[in-house]
Amino acid sequence: PDLRRFLVSKEQFHAYLRARSQPGGQEGAGGEQEENGAEEKKEEEEEKEEEKEKVGSCWGEPPAKRVKSEALGEDGEGREDGRAEEKEEVVEQKRARGQNKSRPCMKPNHYEQIRLCPSVTQGCAEKCYFGSRCRFLHDIREYMATKPADLGHSCVLFETFGKCIYGVTCRFAQAHLGDGYQNIVNVELAKQWEGKALVRNNLPKDLQHQLRKRKFSFRKADEYLRALTKPRGDGGKGGKATGCSVEKEEMSNCTTPREGLGDSPECPVLPEQGEDPKADTLLSPGPTSGEEASSIQTVGPVTDEDVIKLRSCEKKKLEIQGKLYLAPLTTCGNLPFRRVCKRFGADVTCGEMAVCTNLLQGQSSEWALLKRHHTEDIFGVQLEGAFPDTMTKCAELLNQTIEVDFVDINVGCPIDLVYKKGGGCALMTRSNKFEQIVRGMNSVLDIPLTVKIRTGVQEKLNVAHKIIPKIREWGAAMVTLHGRSREQRYTRGADWDYIAECAKIASPMPLFGNGDILSYEDANRAMQMGVSGVMIARQVPGGALIKPWLFTEIKEQRHWDISSSERFDILKDFSNYGLEHWGSDTQGVEKTRKFLLEWLSFLCRYIPVGLLEHLPQKINERPPYYMGRDYLETLMASQNVDDWIKISELLLGPVPANFTFLPKHKANSYR
Repeated sequence: PDLRRFLVSKEQFHAYLRARSQPGGQEGAGGEQEENGAEEKKEEEEEKEEEKEKVGSCWGEPPAKRVKSEALGEDGEGREDGRAEEKEEVVEQKRARGQNKSRPCMKPNHYEQIRLCPSVTQGCAEKCYFGSRCRFLHDIREYMATKPADLGHSCVLFETFGKCIYGVTCRFAQAHLGDGYQNIVNVELAKQWEGKALVRNNLPKDLQHQLRKRKFSFRKADEYLRALTKPRGDGGKGGKATGCSVEKEEMSNCTTPREGLGDSPECPVLPEQGEDPKADTLLSPGPTSGEEASSIQTVGPVTDEDVIKLRSCEKKKLEIQGKLYLAPLTTCGNLPFRRVCKRFGADVTCGEMAVCTNLLQGQSSEWALLKRHHTEDIFGVQLEGAFPDTMTKCAELLNQTIEVDFVDINVGCPIDLVYKKGGGCALMTRSNKFEQIVRGMNSVLDIPLTVKIRTGVQEKLNVAHKIIPKIREWGAAMVTLHGRSREQRYTRGADWDYIAECAKIASPMPLFGNGDILSYEDANRAMQMGVSGVMIARQVPGGALIKPWLFTEIKEQRHWDISSSERFDILKDFSNYGLEHWGSDTQGVEKTRKFLLEWLSFLCRYIPVGLLEHLPQKINERPPYYMGRDYLETLMASQNVDDWIKISELLLGPVPANFTFLPKHKANSYR
């Protein structure tokens, strides 16, 4: 078939979308869209105002895309301006790179002026935590008079679990409210879920209190860090982790029982901010390991677990060779998205990158990144840090408090905020600190430790082949290598020949390859390089973020020409998972919308298989403007942020007044 009939200019593309969304036009998604002429007029007025803004703003259309679209029809228009236009494009291209760091933040009070007290929602208004100081509303009738209209007739929480814990505040409350605004409960369905932990790794209040008061016991980490500061036999200063001193200390402390969470006086206290954590040990020599063991009071009988320490060869093995590994994806790799990928065949999942210092401080927002859904059978967490003391203590903290199958160290993060503090890719140039971190974390973990790295920092100076044998020696169970340097970020192709070379060097330690996997053919080619498996990540543009069904394609060895209605169902599932995870009240709905819009900034880059001139789609190909095979497919291909908002409104109802959204990456959208 002649596919050129699908090619259009930018003007034709947006004119089609505007015409189909007018009151007289027909919208897609099986008739689920409603006509809304007033809203459309408002959007058109906003577009006219924004067109008056400077062309060089970050909302401007990507230059490369404009050149391609002009080349389709309007002969020579782009050539008349000559060098002046080329210079302008270079300026625009520079402005379109990087992150939108000053993004508008929609807080709950922006879209919900009057909020009902949680004690009323939970049915215990007389036990309000805030007492007389409470600023929330306690009158349900007054709240219902100002509450926005419900978004639908069915509540996913009520239908799934038999009870919606958000009660009258739920934006789908008409499905489960009875007389007098009483919350209806489906007792039979609720009993099926009673006592089942659907999401694990929550942050208990008592643990958060211990972390904030610096009363959590880091016995193993303190032993390791104390060994680093001891002077060595050759008269030199401590500081390099050889591993020998730590092993000897572990042997001498073999009668010390494993301590749990406690705030007893014997528990070491973390130093205050600004203090040197090593200062005390350097100034006053502590007791020897034997004295230390005898001074600790034990409770209960001594078991084999207390006496016999695990050797590295006895640790639980990470058997994931040949499995499909969904990479930790900052912002977009949230729990609802991972559930979508699990449904399509992802074998191994990993939480978003968590900063170790924030975890040690008990920050709820950081601990939320560690949450694990019960369907994630092989799950790990990724930590970022720059120093052995914080990373080792964080590893011991997680080892005692959460359920994970492995812990990953992020030594591949390229962003300046992390790199300039000595974390991420910077650890590849700080070998002493890198070694201390890996050895220290491995000594306190009962589960495998993995490391994710890049080829190096500089573009043409690969160093991964030198570091990988050291990582194996330090005790890591697996390495993941992204085939780009820090300077490359996500541009140009990944160097799979170099990844193959490193896989041979890493043996017998497993090495997973990462980079430019967008089809089953790419995955097959990668596995032929000798890697133990492939990690599927964001790859701008691409990877799991624009094709979550890629896992199915790889397992079934086929190209899936997925229809727009099937893709819309995936978005519907994500929205339902988001409402389960973040809540079905106004705050939860808007948080779900925010992460949906972030994901749509990648999903729009998918090119339907049926429209491709040649298969498969390449990871860095940017197509010209094209019309989809129906209205919804065309709408999903739009890189205009207003069109993403329209898609979100089909799933989560109208956006609040004064709603704004700016994607995380400047190159992801234009108006």
